[in-house]
Amino acid sequence: MVTQVSKRIIEKALAWGADLAGWALVSDLKKSPSVRFAPKMPYKRDDSGKASYRMNPKLNLKHGEVSWPEDAKSVLVIAVSHPEEKPELDWWVGRVNPPGNRVLMSVIDRLCTWIENEFRYKTGHLPYQVGQGGLYLKDVAVLAGLGCIGENNLLITSRFGPRVRLRALTVNRDMPVTGPLDFFPCAGCHKPCRTACPQSAMNRKIYDPADYEGMIELPGRTGFYNVATCDQEMQNNIKEAEPQIIDGEKGAARIIKYCRKCEFACPIGA
Repeated sequence: MVTQVSKRIIEKALAWGADLAGWALVSDLKKSPSVRFAPKMPYKRDDSGKASYRMNPKLNLKHGEVSWPEDAKSVLVIAVSHPEEKPELDWWVGRVNPPGNRVLMSVIDRLCTWIENEFRYKTGHLPYQVGQGGLYLKDVAVLAGLGCIGENNLLITSRFGPRVRLRALTVNRDMPVTGPLDFFPCAGCHKPCRTACPQSAMNRKIYDPADYEGMIELPGRTGFYNVATCDQEMQNNIKEAEPQIIDGEKGAARIIKYCRKCEFACPIGA
């Protein structure tokens, strides 16, 4: 019965706009790499003072910690393709969610309503940011079989490469997991993502297993990913944003176009 329900929910997600969808267990997520590594990470993105990284004070979280949703046992993660020829899906106009985010949120909202009405499960629509009550979505996606973490520190899917955006919901039932996959396309790759990065964020080993209790699943898989320099490029993107007229908006608006050079350089799914 539960297996059929889980399949029906995935089918609905795909019918309503998701390009990929899969299930992971909360119990497995609690042992995932980001959950174990992030609290030990010296660079504290959530202390940067930037609005997008601020912690929800009501959750009383420490750096890197997760607020596990009450009664949640399984997570459905969905991915929507974000091809290079549709950059506007991730353009930020002030604090207004980009079109791609609105698609993801709409699919999850619709699924939550349908699941509760159809199966009487308790659902939860997770926010994107961990500090706001979300989960580490890339870890969820790996456990759910959507792809793997590449050496560019991005989720890489076999169909779309790293050019996807993620969102998730929880249910208070144990659902059959749909992953992980035996998939790692970075082996033997000449790593064009590293040369494409304007901040050279993947050119030097930053983290060593010896400093993190022997953990081998470090950022960039082997510790060759510097989130601080990646964030610096994002801050540059904010400073460089210029007014522009786009479809669906009244008048010119200042549009932030975050760097995606490592995504575009990846040959998988291109």
